[in-house]
Amino acid sequence: MAEAVRYQATGMVGVITLDRPDNRNSMTPELLDAFSAASAAARADTSIRSLVITGTGSCFSSGADFKSVIQRDTGASPSERSYAMYAPFLSLLDLEVPIVGALNGHAVGGGFGLALVCDLRVGALDAKYGANFTKLGLAPGMAISYMLPRIVGLPRANELLLTGRLVDGREAEALGILNRAVPAAEVLPVAMELAQTIAANAPIAVRATKAAIRRGLALAVREAAREEAVAQAETLATEDSKEGIAALLEKRTPKFIGR
Repeated sequence: MAEAVRYQATGMVGVITLDRPDNRNSMTPELLDAFSAASAAARADTSIRSLVITGTGSCFSSGADFKSVIQRDTGASPSERSYAMYAPFLSLLDLEVPIVGALNGHAVGGGFGLALVCDLRVGALDAKYGANFTKLGLAPGMAISYMLPRIVGLPRANELLLTGRLVDGREAEALGILNRAVPAAEVLPVAMELAQTIAANAPIAVRATKAAIRRGLALAVREAAREEAVAQAETLATEDSKEGIAALLEKRTPKFIGR
């Protein structure tokens, strides 16, 4: 079977592809381990000047696989096990080159978090984007509560995170989540064109500019993700989270009781 995540370079642009469309590119142990390897390969590739992250099928990534595991079996504390779910995606923070998310389809939960750590995002008009953690009885993860307000502003982030509402590509573009929303078949070509435009610029200046932007915003994404992991682990132990996950799998409305 082909790798769950592939890395290849096309000229000066690297491409990481999540390739488990039959499972919605969800965060299984197999996919997370393969993503870590692909991210390391991109980091080690000194020939690239920009990187594109994309997926195959109808989902960019649907986040956790609730039929499988939603914490990594690291033998550590519950919060560390929650954080370990996101650590492979957060490894993108170690790349100095700009990252363009080619969100070919739905990006939900942790998959939405993966999109947010990209520097720019191109998405599909009819796909759904967002973090529905509260609808599942869970606190957010992947530093989403930290990144989203910095991208769309506090009032809009409050609405999206507290309601758990998903938005389509058109609204995501209007909110500033997406730089561009295009038909699904055009997502990767448009993202590649954007990445190639960046790669044609002076590479030292581009890397310095990305670093300056992040430094100016005082971005501490990993620290935020670790803090989120504490609350997420606590909510994962509640009856409400068990109900929320069960309702999702059974395709019904959850009945939360507050414990």
